[in-house]
Amino acid sequence: MRRASGRLAVGIVLAVLGFLVVVQLHTQAVDQGLSALSIQDLTELVANVTARNNQLREEIATLEAQHRTLSTAVQNGDTSTVGIRNDLTHVLAWSGAMGVTGAGVRVSVHGVVPAVAVNGLINELRNAGAEAISIGGVRLVAGVVVDGMPGSLSVGGVPLADPAIVLAVGQPETLAGSLSRAGGLVAQMTARYPDASVNVDSLDLVTIPPTDRDLSPVLGRPRL
Repeated sequence: MRRASGRLAVGIVLAVLGFLVVVQLHTQAVDQGLSALSIQDLTELVANVTARNNQLREEIATLEAQHRTLSTAVQNGDTSTVGIRNDLTHVLAWSGAMGVTGAGVRVSVHGVVPAVAVNGLINELRNAGAEAISIGGVRLVAGVVVDGMPGSLSVGGVPLADPAIVLAVGQPETLAGSLSRAGGLVAQMTARYPDASVNVDSLDLVTIPPTDRDLSPVLGRPRL
């Protein structure tokens, strides 16, 4: 009876893992103002996208390794229900289906800046190891990006206030250092947009809400 329950729980975890692989491969929406960007802006955008794609490949490899480990455990009959539930909780939190709390940073963006600049800041946080990010109270998951014209930006259809508040869970020193280093993204933004300012604060506790989006893929199916 216990073994059957364990197999059912493992099956749920494997389905979620496979689903996440599909979701993470979905490309993010592209800002409609790309045609107006300078060569330097486009170069930075391509570099950010490349870095994010590399990170996604590493995450997919990690998920596939977990998949193989759990499959082997099922075949050997030595699965732990408690361990499986913990893994499932971690997966749900990482995917955006659950809210998360932890140490991190708060980034306040004051003034008028284009969407590509805010998305660049978000990508910088991801590349620095942020485990969960929200902006304006909206959880950022695959397909959710900042768009709109400068002065009227929105995310997931929700208008962003001034200042736009970005919250990220992760190692505070690493996240803040990546943004605030000499010549880093904050310095670049303030130099390019002199009427805007960006403040980065390290926090002991950051709360990131879950996403309200349906994470089920339309065409893809989990591969188990």
